Amino acid sequence: MLNGSISHWRKQLTTGAITPTELVEEVSRSMEEHNPSINAYISWDKDAALAAAAKADLTRPLGGIPIAIKDNICIQGAPTRCASRILENFRSPYDATAVTRLRAAGAIPFGRANMDEFAMGSFGKNSAYGATDNPAAPGHVPGGSSSGSAAAVAGGMAIAALGSDTGGSIRQPASHCGIVGLKPTYGRVSRYGLVAFASSLDQIGPLTQNVEDAALLLNALCGHDTKDSTSSTEPTADFTSALGQDIKGIRIGLPKEYLSEGNDPAVTAAVQTAVQKLTELGAEIVEISLPHAEAVVAAYYIIACAEASSNLSRFDGIRYGHRAEDTNGLDDLYSRSRAEGFGPEVKRRIILGTYVLSSGFYDAYYAKAQKVRALVAQDFAAAFEKVDFILGPVAPTPAPALHGMELTPLQIYLADIYTIPANLAGLPGISVPCPQPEGARPVGVQLLGKHFAEVDLLRVASALESSLA
Repeated sequence: MLNGSISHWRKQLTTGAITPTELVEEVSRSMEEHNPSINAYISWDKDAALAAAAKADLTRPLGGIPIAIKDNICIQGAPTRCASRILENFRSPYDATAVTRLRAAGAIPFGRANMDEFAMGSFGKNSAYGATDNPAAPGHVPGGSSSGSAAAVAGGMAIAALGSDTGGSIRQPASHCGIVGLKPTYGRVSRYGLVAFASSLDQIGPLTQNVEDAALLLNALCGHDTKDSTSSTEPTADFTSALGQDIKGIRIGLPKEYLSEGNDPAVTAAVQTAVQKLTELGAEIVEISLPHAEAVVAAYYIIACAEASSNLSRFDGIRYGHRAEDTNGLDDLYSRSRAEGFGPEVKRRIILGTYVLSSGFYDAYYAKAQKVRALVAQDFAAAFEKVDFILGPVAPTPAPALHGMELTPLQIYLADIYTIPANLAGLPGISVPCPQPEGARPVGVQLLGKHFAEVDLLRVASALESSLA
């Protein structure tokens, strides 16, 4: 199993203790050994990674570091399947901007990480290529939709990984796998080359072994991109600059709506431990309220499914992707190609999204959900007038069992109740692992910040991480 953070391996590379080629070989060996049981990767191209390693520029910030890439982020010449049969034979003709920037920083994209199909899921069970197991809690789900990215990092098959977060899909699997997951402010990282699920919610971010690694990757990823109309022009910063600084006097809000009796005792204990540690570090804990917290799941799934219905209409069997054979006319081609290519969860969300956008239901559902979204953003704006950051759970429970427990779609959707608000409001959020008793499933706690406050968010997260160690 591969051990060591980005900083560790950078030191090994720059001192000559290991070469980029040897490091790629190490990662590949770990993949070959552990992936058959974990299923964190759909595929990887060792030859392409070795070719990149041979040319690696060790003077760059991430020079020689292999990074796993979620299967919905485009890599030129590599399969980009979104873990779906409908894109089974598709190879991307270009790099996503996030991948381009990783390459510019010297990193080596290596491996297509498994995921819930088209990023639709919370457990990593919806992939057309099989479910992913949780290496930190075998027999339990790794979380989703960035299941493979989280499992690869937690299982020693990747030094770090990229995922995408639409309603918690980076932070929730990070929590379930005991690693760090960062969702940046919406617009902070370009979405160009990210296959869209819900365009107003999706955001690329890192899954890493520690907070410092998340900051290092964010340094590489950020910046305005003219190819993405939602890309922010907000100046970037050195996201490692405040790491290690004290957090005395910082006011951290604890929403009373997040202290639910329905939370698993391990989740409640993790939040209480974080409160204690932050208080010892000099932070002030303030009880706050987010009045529309109960409405976020309903609003999110209406908006997300509506946008998915629109975005996924391009997968029609005509231009690229799976195409049904022996069809009888255009309508039959469309319906059979999509029926054969999409899995059940994707179909469910497309149908729901089409319904809420249809004539007679748009105002009753979609327009109302957008009004709730505005109220959620107002709740956060009011809260951030009183506090600097917000602390809470990542998920109501630790990772559920991978097999033998069937949940209804509503129960599955409620798993994202604490992560969804950040996506609706476009806020940055990070999951930090909280130590658990031996043999217990991992649990993380979540910190949310103001728009574009990642420097200080990472500062607080780093302080919390150090105090929990």
